[in-house]
Amino acid sequence: MTQTAHQAGQLSAAHDLPVAPEQLEDLAARYGTPLYVYELDSVDAAAESLSAALPRGTRLRYSLKANPHPAVVARLAARGLDPEISSSGELAAVQRAGIAAGRCLYTGPGKTRAELDLALRAGVRLFSVESAVDRDRLAAAAAAEHLGDVRCLIRVNAGGPTGGDGLRMSGMPSQFGVDVGILEPGHTLLRRFGPVHPVGLHFFASSNASGPDALLRQFTENLSAAAYAEDLGLPLRLLDLGGGFPAPFAVPGRTESLEPLREPLTASLDRAFPSWRDGSPRVDFESGRALTAGCGVLVTTVLDVKQARGHTYVVLDAGVETLGGMSGLGRLLAPGTVPIPLDAAADDVFAHVEAALVGPLCTPLDVHNRRVVLPVPRVGQLLAVPNVGAYGPTAGLLGFLSRPIAAEAVLDGGVVAGVRRLELTETELGR
Repeated sequence: MTQTAHQAGQLSAAHDLPVAPEQLEDLAARYGTPLYVYELDSVDAAAESLSAALPRGTRLRYSLKANPHPAVVARLAARGLDPEISSSGELAAVQRAGIAAGRCLYTGPGKTRAELDLALRAGVRLFSVESAVDRDRLAAAAAAEHLGDVRCLIRVNAGGPTGGDGLRMSGMPSQFGVDVGILEPGHTLLRRFGPVHPVGLHFFASSNASGPDALLRQFTENLSAAAYAEDLGLPLRLLDLGGGFPAPFAVPGRTESLEPLREPLTASLDRAFPSWRDGSPRVDFESGRALTAGCGVLVTTVLDVKQARGHTYVVLDAGVETLGGMSGLGRLLAPGTVPIPLDAAADDVFAHVEAALVGPLCTPLDVHNRRVVLPVPRVGQLLAVPNVGAYGPTAGLLGFLSRPIAAEAVLDGGVVAGVRRLELTETELGR
């Protein structure tokens, strides 16, 4: 790529940011770095785009694991997206956002009795159960609260690899869900058990699928498994087909339009469940990444630029405790972060260097990108990492090296609506 093309790419990428570079610089001056910035207008646009790509009459849930910030949760709830949660902490975020717990779907393969007690007392009445043990624990908790009507979805592990997917979560041996092959007429999970009665199925096959074709294959497989379970006698009033909707992470670019998915997926629904348009069953989808990724920017400061045996290292004040999460444990590849200099229009933007982008932590695993081409970086320069509204601070190694957690600023129409910093606190539990 020529230097002119590099410059054009940097400037174009800056224009794709949900917040103007000048405002990001101002926020960094006020609140320091590393700093996450979320623009709620971008959340609105993403929700509108994804909803338009799904069959009319279906519903979309918001998966808090992507970004549990109460302002984001509240914005999506106001648009009619009910929360999907999988911890007491996410339930607390829903409550801080002013949303009734009764709107939640509570999921996860390892719910404890204490978590279930808390959820039921808060008003959660819909759970995804992943085994008979999970269902029985829910039933015991509901009975202890003298509740007679708690609903559950059976999470099903169905189908095989559909190709082109990101992180596979079913279609192979997995801790998630019940293998569809073990279900048979009269299976305990298909029947009411005490105060808990099954009302449908929950699927989630993969994360960050490659596009509309992969999603269509995934959802069509799920529909076949749902029809099979209904034939076995499962009451099918609610069908959660899951998600996996893609979005870029920590690199410039925009989320791909999924509009080509709508028509063929509608046809698949019509074939599998002709009465679904009348609400039998009600059909839900869920998303976190595609709804929030584009709303977020991480602003970070260049702490050092150093040479080592012919290689250039750019050291940032944001490490894998801030962005990239389990890559810092060597469990995942480095995220391949491509930042945007906030002064990309400077005269020296034509000069570029190939460098490794690293963080400040005392581990060789603190790497954002092992080989990235950047305008020559300078100590003190601000860089913006785009598309990190999903799986940002709460997906990092928050306690590693006991460093301060990045602050989070929320903008609504360009106006600062709030700034916060999460903190790890110590609670004495006694001896």
